[in-house]
Amino acid sequence: MSKNPEKNQILEDLKVDLTELENKIAAFKKGEMQEERFRHYRLTRGVYGQRQLGVHMFRTKIPFGLLTADQLIRLADVSEKYTNGNLHLTTRQNIQMHYVKLDDATAIWKDLGEVGITAREACGNTVRNITASANAGIDPDEPFDVSPYVYETFRYFLRNPICQEMGRKIKIAFSSSDKDSAYTYFHDFGFVPRIKIENGEEVRGFKLVVGGGLGAQSIIARTAYEFLPEDQIIPFMEAAIRVFDRYGEREKRFKARMKFLVKELGLDGFLKLVEEEKTAIANASVKINRKILAAAPPVAAVDRTAIEIEDTAAYDLWLTTNVFEQKQKDFYAVQIRLPLGDIMAERARLFAEVVRNYAADDIRITVNQGFVLRYVRKNDLPHLYQALNNLDLAKPGFNSMANITACPGTDTCNLGVTNSTGLASVLEEVITAEYPQLIEESELDIKISGCMNACGQHMAANIGFHGSSIKKKPLVVPAMQIVIGGGVDPDGTPQIADKVIKIPTKKIPDALRTILNDYDEVSENNEYFNHYYRRQGKAYFYSLLKPLADIEQLTKDEFFDWGDNKDYVQAIGVGECAGVAYDVVGTIVKDAAEKVALAATALTENLFADSIYHSYTALVIGAKALLLAKDVKCNTQIGILRDFDEHYVTTKEFALSEPLKDLALRIKKSAPTEAFAKDYAKIASDFFQQVLSVRTSQLATEGKDKSIIDQYYKA
Repeated sequence: MSKNPEKNQILEDLKVDLTELENKIAAFKKGEMQEERFRHYRLTRGVYGQRQLGVHMFRTKIPFGLLTADQLIRLADVSEKYTNGNLHLTTRQNIQMHYVKLDDATAIWKDLGEVGITAREACGNTVRNITASANAGIDPDEPFDVSPYVYETFRYFLRNPICQEMGRKIKIAFSSSDKDSAYTYFHDFGFVPRIKIENGEEVRGFKLVVGGGLGAQSIIARTAYEFLPEDQIIPFMEAAIRVFDRYGEREKRFKARMKFLVKELGLDGFLKLVEEEKTAIANASVKINRKILAAAPPVAAVDRTAIEIEDTAAYDLWLTTNVFEQKQKDFYAVQIRLPLGDIMAERARLFAEVVRNYAADDIRITVNQGFVLRYVRKNDLPHLYQALNNLDLAKPGFNSMANITACPGTDTCNLGVTNSTGLASVLEEVITAEYPQLIEESELDIKISGCMNACGQHMAANIGFHGSSIKKKPLVVPAMQIVIGGGVDPDGTPQIADKVIKIPTKKIPDALRTILNDYDEVSENNEYFNHYYRRQGKAYFYSLLKPLADIEQLTKDEFFDWGDNKDYVQAIGVGECAGVAYDVVGTIVKDAAEKVALAATALTENLFADSIYHSYTALVIGAKALLLAKDVKCNTQIGILRDFDEHYVTTKEFALSEPLKDLALRIKKSAPTEAFAKDYAKIASDFFQQVLSVRTSQLATEGKDKSIIDQYYKA
């Protein structure tokens, strides 16, 4: 794919973002902006607190993992200039940099923005990076290329008012085929491409699944539509996000995802609310520009001097495990295995030059933390292999058990419980040295997370591990919870792994050996691993592994985590996913004022749908401020509207011609016309003026502003 097709617009947006970021950082440093509010702001700009004090993780937002060589080089340059020089590829097809100083965030934004890379809404309660099968566009099994659909979705929701301050994040994935290499069933919205014939013509659409997610309570998404026309996928998501924003949990972090709302309402109830919301959305149909991303051309055919591969066995294994023929005749895709998803700046720059010489200028980050190159000519494969091998980037076994996915864990993450990266390296050595045959097995994988939150996608693995601990007074033993049987079966059926047993982390290599040896001995006729697991049953594996869970005869070394030489101390910080906000009612009133102003500005720019949503949010926030003044607990938006009527309108403390709930919910009954936008903005403005009046009267009685402590999910 080509560079971003809207460079001028991106540069204009960049100027606005940079000015705002500079101003917010300055205000925070001067003490004019509370830490909690600044944290919420910087998270939506990709700046996330790190385990180490005084530094941050900087996350980019790269839709479906598409990078050009120039962009990769710029990322490498930035990481070397402002961080420790490492680029970390994530399971969300993003790139993260660590050890970033807050004062450098603006410079990083500028440098990356110049080549079309943003960090806007990379973290926080937003629509996160939209992922897709890394093979989209070249997949021999795909009905059509989903890449333009992902990019159009990314464009539509970036900076969209409906998804800036939700109770929780939204994750979206597009698979290229029914094989579901994008794990769509573990997302809030998942799309699988479909084609049907109507009146002799080809019609494109998608199977749509909703309400999935990994983490402590993993849920497989439900099928909402077997076929949703392509022009309806964005309108559906917009309506559904509005429903989530209004009805979704905001207080209890562990219940604040769309999967729980779908479960609570039932799929039919959820879809009913989505349908009711469609009247209000900006576009009843969003036509996808299938040509928005021009294909990056292959490199020109060149008569290259023949080379002799020294280790032909290694080359043949690489061809078998890391290379496949594209749907485009005579071209090949090459998959790059990157242990732990890490690549240092100098190697990244050299790799980018290799891409320029042998492949299309279209690098895709994969969900298993690697790269895919495309449009490589068959005659260039030996030369490409040698160039990659010189950079130690020709490891065989892409997408095999040796290609272990792992989050950063306790290396940098506040929520990390145990060291996931150290364990991953050890297990890779076990596979390579003791089970080399599994390097050619692409239907068996290992995924590791440093905690239960599943950044390493352990619940979607055949064999997964997540960080934990076991008490052995007076000490604590670092441990891993073993989960088995997850992922996507070869026929595309999704599976959530079962939690089987928790054992000391230093015994995990033996646990893996135990499982693999049993699989070799007991499986039937090349039986797929998950079928073998289900046939044997969870209790069987619990008994198989139970001897390793014994903590009565631990050696000194088993009290150490991987990569450490001292007794393990559990040091779980407070992740920036959640926190306690100390606030005053007056600050929340100011938030409502800001929304009223944004509604007015959007009106002048003829952005009627945006204006309407800002007005709606002003009503909710204004009501929230007065409820908190009375110590009324606030959670969902719909609850705030109902409670305001009970505590203010019914009691005649607040004069409204109709209940606030009815007034506010006009938004879902009216098309976003200019006339309604103006009327609704006036309603919000008048409501806010009365909020000010009521609050002034309350302050006259109270004597000072009211402090509140409101526990709610923030990132």
